[in-house]
Amino acid sequence: MIYAKHKDALAYQGIHPNLDLALAHITPEFLASVGLERVELKGGEVYATRFTYETIPAEESFFEAHKKFLDIHIMTEGSEGVEIAPPETLTEFDRVEANDFYAYRGKGDHKLTLSPGDFLVVFPGDAHRIKMQLGGPKIVSKVVFKVKIYDKE
Repeated sequence: MIYAKHKDALAYQGIHPNLDLALAHITPEFLASVGLERVELKGGEVYATRFTYETIPAEESFFEAHKKFLDIHIMTEGSEGVEIAPPETLTEFDRVEANDFYAYRGKGDHKLTLSPGDFLVVFPGDAHRIKMQLGGPKIVSKVVFKVKIYDKE
């Protein structure tokens, strides 16, 4: 997991070429240009999408994890609570392997607040629970990059 500020994004280059490509696009201009339609940066391996939704109570949220992709969550409006935990400490209740999606329930190890100016990188092995309310429901908007870093499980 990486939890940092937009201005520091390029400091994390060198981990994987696909991650480098995504980090280079954490700019005000690019983030403002991302809409609800997926923006492809590298043919299915690196892309970004904007999500706008109302935050929910923690008990209605769940953890998700991936085995081939990492996610970069970039809050552009509003704030939400996030929890991180190793998947092996959680109980899996759903999976869609074709979409690299694994859903879990359980307790988080780390809690943080994602606000404008922040970005969060969750790697395979970082189950993440998002959309959590902070003092009540709020509308938030964020850009999420999906970045392929493994070909096989």
